[in-house]
Amino acid sequence: MFKKILVPTDGSPLSDKAINAAVEFAKAYGGSLVGICVSEPYPLSPLSEMNFSDERDAYEERSRQVAGKNVEKIVAAASAAGVKCETLVAESFAPHEEIIKAANRLNCDVIFMASHGRKGLSKLFLGSETQKVLVNSAIPVLVFR
Repeated sequence: MFKKILVPTDGSPLSDKAINAAVEFAKAYGGSLVGICVSEPYPLSPLSEMNFSDERDAYEERSRQVAGKNVEKIVAAASAAGVKCETLVAESFAPHEEIIKAANRLNCDVIFMASHGRKGLSKLFLGSETQKVLVNSAIPVLVFR
């Protein structure tokens, strides 16, 4: 059975749904959680070399702080239920890659994550981190919408 559950979050209400389900599952079956939030680095562009490094540093620090607050929601939910939880914050332009790396590195059995359910052109142009995890993950992925 699934004993170690990876729970990626972006801080959205949909992610909260996956967090709550993961906590309930872990509590019912004696599992533990690993919470992850991937912060976004400063956007690169041909003009980024002209940007002040202070601006980039401030952006990335704020992004890490938000990611830290997002994983703290997982810790709070797990703690309230008496479920063991560890967290990590990663930084990447490709969150799906960090999610899969964390699942492999930490020997997780399953990934519980949310999908925003984009369809049509918005899915085509924006892509879906959940879809990329589904396609590339070697372990089961449970998707919440």
